[in-house]
Amino acid sequence: MHSTVQPHAYIALGLPSDTIKVQQIIPNTIISLGKYGSFFANQIIGRPYHLTFEILDQPHAEGNHALRIVPAAELHAESLIADESIPGEDEDNEEFRHIESPMRTNRDTVDDNSSQLMTMDEIEALKAGTTHAGREIINKLLESHSGLDKKTDFSLAKYTLRKRKKYLKRFSVLPLDIPLLTHWMLEQKDATKVLELRDEVIGLIGCWANVHNGGNAFMVSEATELHQASRWLIIDDTGGLVVAAMAERMGILYPHETYVRDLDDDELPSRLQTKKSDGPQPQNSSQYNPAQPNSDSSRPADIASSSARRQRFSPGMSSNNTTLTMIHPNAQPNLSLLKYFSFDVGDPSPSHPLHTNLKTLSWLQLLDPSTDPVYSNEPPVASETDLANWKPNKRGMYYRKRRRWNKVRRVVDETRAGGFDGLIVASLMDPTSILKHTVPLLSGSAPVVVYAPHIEPLVMLADFYSTARRTAYISLLRIASQKDRVSNHVKDQDGPKQNEATAINERDFPVDPTLLLSPTIQTSREKSKREAIRQIKKGGRKSGAITAREMPLQQLPLFRTPRIRVKNTVTAYLYQYILNLKASNFWISSAIGLVAGSLMGNSVFEIVEAPSAYAVNTPCSQQLFKLMKSISRANLNLEMPQVAWNGGIWKW
Repeated sequence: MHSTVQPHAYIALGLPSDTIKVQQIIPNTIISLGKYGSFFANQIIGRPYHLTFEILDQPHAEGNHALRIVPAAELHAESLIADESIPGEDEDNEEFRHIESPMRTNRDTVDDNSSQLMTMDEIEALKAGTTHAGREIINKLLESHSGLDKKTDFSLAKYTLRKRKKYLKRFSVLPLDIPLLTHWMLEQKDATKVLELRDEVIGLIGCWANVHNGGNAFMVSEATELHQASRWLIIDDTGGLVVAAMAERMGILYPHETYVRDLDDDELPSRLQTKKSDGPQPQNSSQYNPAQPNSDSSRPADIASSSARRQRFSPGMSSNNTTLTMIHPNAQPNLSLLKYFSFDVGDPSPSHPLHTNLKTLSWLQLLDPSTDPVYSNEPPVASETDLANWKPNKRGMYYRKRRRWNKVRRVVDETRAGGFDGLIVASLMDPTSILKHTVPLLSGSAPVVVYAPHIEPLVMLADFYSTARRTAYISLLRIASQKDRVSNHVKDQDGPKQNEATAINERDFPVDPTLLLSPTIQTSREKSKREAIRQIKKGGRKSGAITAREMPLQQLPLFRTPRIRVKNTVTAYLYQYILNLKASNFWISSAIGLVAGSLMGNSVFEIVEAPSAYAVNTPCSQQLFKLMKSISRANLNLEMPQVAWNGGIWKW
């Protein structure tokens, strides 16, 4: 990440109201902050991050407002003064001081608007004439408050802080990284677009998937052949947030500062246009923009350095090391959040590492590439004579089609060949259907991390890869193989495999349970007591951060009666999961798991479960009675206990 503000980059502006404004810094434009004022973007370009500026109300001759860098001593003046006043006090006379001046309380304080003597007209007039970034307004408000001497120290601090947030014209320049972007999407934007992913969950996903950099794999020549390593498969429905977080861990999210300094912003679009419309693109991209023969011969050093920079860039999606391969269901991938990191999927910059290290393909291209028109229809190869006779536009279109077909075919063939080092899923789709086609593409001992906004599909997925199903699956394969050897005397190597596949019921075994070991379910959601009470009053269902293939903080073993200690988890939970009555003979169906526990604090949940039942936590107290009614109507011949609410505990 850059240490200074770059042109055309997205940054975060921290406002006094504790809100964040994400802004693209376009040179020669005015950035408006609403009631806090406005300033020219050129005033912060090239300055380091984490600086706090004040917008002075006295404009220059050009009409823009001046900015003043607020020093750290001024930012923390109040806390520094408070800390320095404590050692200067006479500790010997502390008891007598408390007797002479007793502590003030807000018992007799009346909170109304009559205490403030200034009117709104006077405040607006003061706004128009002040030049001290709102500090003069705050001082006038404090002086005109009639009940200021009756306030306690805590009440005075709250009042002053509230006025500072309202009238102080300051902003802080912050780098837009993954934690800040996640917080901004959750708090100020639509959290459902990112599946309510939080920063700590994204960090855990990268940790459990063992995402790391595999070496300097981008911008290398064709002669340097690197072994395929650090290749991850991603299914991302968060708009590119998970892809950006994993790319940051791999060191391929931000463009290098050397290329940003070397390449001029005005000549980069012309180079890209020349690249697209001229000749074919070689594999090592050595002819990025050939030097013109009529160029200035008096600058050989500049021409040589420019040519060297052009040779560094490689074709798109050409890296075989430290890559992210994303599978998407649409014609184009939804990676809209990558624009905040200077990467445009529609027109990527060749200097960006994601141009070569991010590969995308659709589910159709993965499962049935012959039906994809781009993959199956190869453009006709033209001879050198025909290319020489064509017009430049037609020749450029021919080269673009050939490059697109080569890129799609290379990415699809590499993905179908497998050998990935890990799988990350963050989607609303059924994870069982996703893992059915993606787990066979992984290499040995590759981790699998699945995130879902609700726990029900993860519980079902953990059941499909459980030890019991794996044992039954192997037993069925062994029985089918023995029956086939007894009944068939024809020696055919492919025969037993086909019979074994047909002997497996697709409804009981939608995935191969022998491919994954020890699936666990974990939630990193920890709610405070106040948040728990607020959630219960709202009666809504807020999803936790749940992943599969995680560390055993909260495990749900099958065919056991575990005791699970959950820290600060909301609700006593009752969840029912009943298998199909037509399950195979080894499985006991129509079983139900019951959970009773306290709502908040450190609670011990006693889980009583039968084989095919799970008890998991979810903050949905209203659905408890609905579930009890549905069970009573199902005629399952189960003796149901009475449910009562008593002091935050479900009584059975």
